[in-house]
Amino acid sequence: YKPDLGNIRALCSFLGHPEKKLRFIHVAGTNGKGSVSSMLASILTESGQKTGLFTSPHLIDFRERIRIDGKKITEAQVVNFCERIRQHPWNVSPSFFEITFAMALWHFLEQGTTLCVIETGLGGRLDATNIIQPLISVITNISLEHTQFLGNTLTSIAREKAGIIKQNTPVVIGESNNETASVFKEVSALNSSPLLDCTGLPEITEFQSPLLGDYQRTNLKTVINSLNVLRSMGIETTKDQIQNGLAKLHQHTGFTGRLQIIRNEPLTLLDVSHNEDGIRKTLDSVTKINRGKLYLIYGTSSDKEYEEIMTLFPKDALINYCTFRNQRSLSFDEFKKLNKKNNTEHPVYQDVKSALKEITQYAHAEDTILIFGSFFLIADFF
Repeated sequence: YKPDLGNIRALCSFLGHPEKKLRFIHVAGTNGKGSVSSMLASILTESGQKTGLFTSPHLIDFRERIRIDGKKITEAQVVNFCERIRQHPWNVSPSFFEITFAMALWHFLEQGTTLCVIETGLGGRLDATNIIQPLISVITNISLEHTQFLGNTLTSIAREKAGIIKQNTPVVIGESNNETASVFKEVSALNSSPLLDCTGLPEITEFQSPLLGDYQRTNLKTVINSLNVLRSMGIETTKDQIQNGLAKLHQHTGFTGRLQIIRNEPLTLLDVSHNEDGIRKTLDSVTKINRGKLYLIYGTSSDKEYEEIMTLFPKDALINYCTFRNQRSLSFDEFKKLNKKNNTEHPVYQDVKSALKEITQYAHAEDTILIFGSFFLIADFF
């Protein structure tokens, strides 16, 4: 994480300023920004826009981060871009994320996209993506995350996310509370930016989302209200295009890993939720659809507040710990120490496929298995 826009400005200057030649929707927030970005992109593709989509992280293939109408950037295009960057005598040291975002902008311009949906990486104000001037800014919600970079209060994190609000540019807020709403109002007013806060607005009932979970209804409300704002700018979407875009979400964006059903008996779900607020919402949704015993397969990065997160686990759930291949994983030994500290005997597995294979052998057809806690854990599953 490099809290400065100097590197991305240098990259964009070298590339001929693609950020000044494209039309953007900018999406930030603690949770839901991937869902909202993907739903918007799929609907816009269905409406006839040639739609670029930039998201992170990827699950299996780096190229998932950069798509146009669902089609990933090609390996040859990635290689060509990297060779071009490597051959230039830089006096800056851009990060992986900064180079990836520059690649996305270059690709979207080269391929003639008409609209680009850009998901922030970390924060907003100093995120590399904040070099763009969007048509609208969307902020899904705020909860505590990356406190070492963004601050340790909701107000400070909201202020960082609100950094994507630009002068005279409409802002759509998915969810707010008293602490965060005041920040959004203040920053929007300072920028003379029209503000639409979806908190308290009616739920959207006329469209069917393919995504499970109560929180996805909130994300859908954010999407529909964002489309209403875009419509006022002449970017039209019909009801049929919206419904078709939702139905073709995976086809148009590759979106996966959010309460994704991979088996029905026992009901087996994958979810990439990894912070406290996201996991709380995931568990709330799963407990509502659970038909028998609930088996949890949980893996986490070592830098997460995992002990606090574990207090959210239902008391009657059968908990299983699991490491993953990425070096950020909480280790096998650390999970064992956690068992000892808490006087528990939760099984610890070295890999998620072994965990699922064993648990499936003794779970009943009416039971539910949830695999969750990290993008990296879900990536290992594939």
